[in-house]
Amino acid sequence: MIEIKNIKNQTSRIHNLLSNLRLDAKQLRASKPRQSDIKKIKRQPIYIVCDNVLDTYNIGSIFRLADAVAASGVYLCGGSETPPNSRIAKASVGCDKWVPWQYFATAAEAISKLKTQNSKLKVIAIEQHSKAVDYRSLNYEQLTMNHKRPVVFVVGHETDGVSKEVLKMADKIVEIPMFGVNISLNVMVSLAIVLFRAI
Repeated sequence: MIEIKNIKNQTSRIHNLLSNLRLDAKQLRASKPRQSDIKKIKRQPIYIVCDNVLDTYNIGSIFRLADAVAASGVYLCGGSETPPNSRIAKASVGCDKWVPWQYFATAAEAISKLKTQNSKLKVIAIEQHSKAVDYRSLNYEQLTMNHKRPVVFVVGHETDGVSKEVLKMADKIVEIPMFGVNISLNVMVSLAIVLFRAI
């Protein structure tokens, strides 16, 4: 019962954040929201770092997800493609035009930059790893001081995962339990599951 109440509260928070700006996928592809509307979005202290995510569909979908949670920024690193890119634009339904993003040569460099801007920043890597904990067991409210402390969510290369260097920088490594034959989920799907649990 408490879990359902928490989900309702989280959903209500997201709806309140985005109540002034609502466009469906068709509208987003056909137009761009006004800057005045975009400025009304209350950005959450959430950052997404893509550590060598190569598939442009995944990158575009991550932009769309970043918009959905009102993330403060997306950091594309290493071999990740960057906008403008037609496949990213299509998968993001145009969200790549207004979600803040930056490119860094490495994910470690991006995280270091974010940490210099806020020393209280927490880093959560989403990766199947011997030191990983079930993403459901993490107390996100405590970790983020009730959503006031900024947090970085790191996702990695579709085959190789998050780099060892970045895993060493992570405050927590979380994984999604798998119960079938397949050992992992798509990078964007994994990020979405963890993000919506966290917010």
